[in-house]
Amino acid sequence: MTNHIHLIARAKDGFQLSDIIRDYKKWTANQLLEKIKEPTESRSDWMLKRFEFAASAHQRNCHYQIWTHENHAVELHSHEFMIQKLNYIHENPLRAGIVRNAEEYIYSSASNYSGLESVLEIDLI
Repeated sequence: MTNHIHLIARAKDGFQLSDIIRDYKKWTANQLLEKIKEPTESRSDWMLKRFEFAASAHQRNCHYQIWTHENHAVELHSHEFMIQKLNYIHENPLRAGIVRNAEEYIYSSASNYSGLESVLEIDLI
Protein backbone atom coordinates (compact mmCIF):
# COMPACT_ATOMS: atom_id res chain seq x y z
CA MET A 1 0.00 0.00 0.00
CA THR A 2 1.11 3.57 -0.43
CA ASN A 3 1.08 4.58 3.22
CA HIS A 4 1.37 1.39 5.27
CA ILE A 5 2.60 -2.18 5.20
CA HIS A 6 0.99 -5.50 6.04
CA LEU A 7 3.16 -8.54 6.57
CA ILE A 8 3.25 -11.96 8.10
CA ALA A 9 6.56 -12.38 9.87
CA ARG A 10 8.29 -14.67 12.29
CA ALA A 11 11.58 -14.13 14.12
CA LYS A 12 14.15 -16.89 14.03
CA ASP A 13 15.37 -18.39 17.29
CA GLY A 14 17.34 -15.91 19.36
CA PHE A 15 15.70 -12.84 17.78
CA GLN A 16 12.76 -10.74 18.89
CA LEU A 17 10.23 -9.70 16.24
CA SER A 18 9.86 -6.30 17.91
CA ASP A 19 13.60 -5.67 17.44
CA ILE A 20 13.40 -6.68 13.79
CA ILE A 21 10.47 -4.32 13.17
CA ARG A 22 12.27 -1.49 15.01
CA ASP A 23 15.41 -2.00 12.92
CA TYR A 24 13.37 -2.24 9.69
CA LYS A 25 11.62 1.04 10.44
CA LYS A 26 14.92 2.75 11.30
CA TRP A 27 16.70 1.48 8.19
CA THR A 28 13.86 2.29 5.77
CA ALA A 29 13.34 5.74 7.32
CA ASN A 30 17.03 6.55 6.82
CA GLN A 31 16.93 5.25 3.24
CA LEU A 32 13.80 7.30 2.44
CA LEU A 33 15.24 10.47 3.95
CA GLU A 34 18.43 10.05 1.89
CA LYS A 35 16.37 9.72 -1.31
CA ILE A 36 14.07 12.62 -0.39
CA LYS A 37 17.05 14.92 0.21
CA GLU A 38 18.51 14.25 -3.24
CA PRO A 39 18.48 17.34 -5.48
CA THR A 40 16.40 15.56 -8.11
CA GLU A 41 13.44 15.08 -5.72
CA SER A 42 11.08 17.96 -6.51
CA ARG A 43 8.81 17.31 -3.51
CA SER A 44 11.56 17.22 -0.87
CA ASP A 45 10.61 20.45 0.91
CA TRP A 46 6.97 19.41 1.16
CA MET A 47 7.77 15.87 2.35
CA LEU A 48 10.38 16.96 4.89
CA LYS A 49 7.95 19.50 6.36
CA ARG A 50 5.32 16.74 6.73
CA PHE A 51 7.77 14.41 8.47
CA GLU A 52 9.04 17.27 10.64
CA PHE A 53 5.48 18.10 11.69
CA ALA A 54 4.82 14.44 12.54
CA ALA A 55 7.98 14.39 14.68
CA SER A 56 6.92 17.49 16.62
CA ALA A 57 4.05 15.54 18.20
CA HIS A 58 6.38 12.97 19.80
CA GLN A 59 9.26 13.45 22.19
CA ARG A 60 11.05 10.37 20.83
CA ASN A 61 11.81 12.08 17.51
CA CYS A 62 14.46 14.72 17.05
CA HIS A 63 13.89 15.74 13.42
CA TYR A 64 11.62 13.57 11.29
CA GLN A 65 9.05 10.83 11.78
CA ILE A 66 8.40 8.52 8.83
CA TRP A 67 6.71 5.59 10.59
CA THR A 68 4.15 5.63 13.37
CA HIS A 69 5.35 4.33 16.73
CA GLU A 70 2.64 1.72 17.09
CA ASN A 71 2.26 -1.62 15.37
CA HIS A 72 -0.90 -3.65 15.13
CA ALA A 73 0.53 -7.09 15.73
CA VAL A 74 -1.84 -10.04 15.73
CA GLU A 75 -0.82 -13.52 16.83
CA LEU A 76 -1.64 -16.04 14.15
CA HIS A 77 -2.94 -18.81 16.39
CA SER A 78 -4.03 -21.28 13.70
CA HIS A 79 -3.32 -22.13 10.08
CA GLU A 80 -6.85 -21.08 9.09
CA PHE A 81 -6.45 -17.70 10.79
CA MET A 82 -3.09 -17.20 9.05
CA ILE A 83 -4.67 -17.93 5.64
CA GLN A 84 -7.48 -15.49 6.46
CA LYS A 85 -4.89 -12.76 7.18
CA LEU A 86 -2.90 -13.65 4.07
CA ASN A 87 -6.03 -13.27 1.93
CA TYR A 88 -6.78 -9.94 3.64
CA ILE A 89 -3.28 -8.72 2.78
CA HIS A 90 -3.59 -9.86 -0.85
CA GLU A 91 -7.01 -8.23 -1.25
CA ASN A 92 -5.96 -4.90 0.30
CA PRO A 93 -4.78 -3.28 -2.98
CA LEU A 94 -8.02 -4.49 -4.64
CA ARG A 95 -10.17 -2.83 -1.98
CA ALA A 96 -8.14 0.36 -2.38
CA GLY A 97 -8.80 0.33 -6.15
CA ILE A 98 -5.09 0.25 -7.01
CA VAL A 99 -5.25 -2.94 -9.11
CA ARG A 100 -7.87 -5.23 -10.63
CA ASN A 101 -6.10 -8.47 -9.66
CA ALA A 102 -4.08 -9.05 -6.51
CA GLU A 103 -1.15 -10.40 -8.54
CA GLU A 104 -0.79 -7.03 -10.30
CA TYR A 105 0.31 -5.18 -7.15
CA ILE A 106 4.10 -5.20 -7.45
CA TYR A 107 4.79 -5.34 -3.69
CA SER A 108 2.33 -8.14 -2.95
CA SER A 109 3.19 -11.77 -2.36
CA ALA A 110 0.04 -12.69 -4.32
CA SER A 111 2.21 -13.15 -7.41
CA ASN A 112 4.46 -15.55 -5.49
CA TYR A 113 1.43 -17.63 -4.49
CA SER A 114 0.23 -17.63 -8.11
CA GLY A 115 3.59 -18.90 -9.37
CA LEU A 116 4.34 -15.64 -11.18
CA GLU A 117 7.52 -13.60 -11.23
CA SER A 118 7.84 -11.35 -8.19
CA VAL A 119 10.09 -8.64 -6.79
CA LEU A 120 9.64 -10.15 -3.31
CA GLU A 121 11.49 -13.14 -1.92
CA ILE A 122 9.21 -14.95 0.51
CA ASP A 123 8.72 -18.28 2.20
CA LEU A 124 5.32 -19.63 1.18
CA ILE A 125 3.01 -20.63 4.02
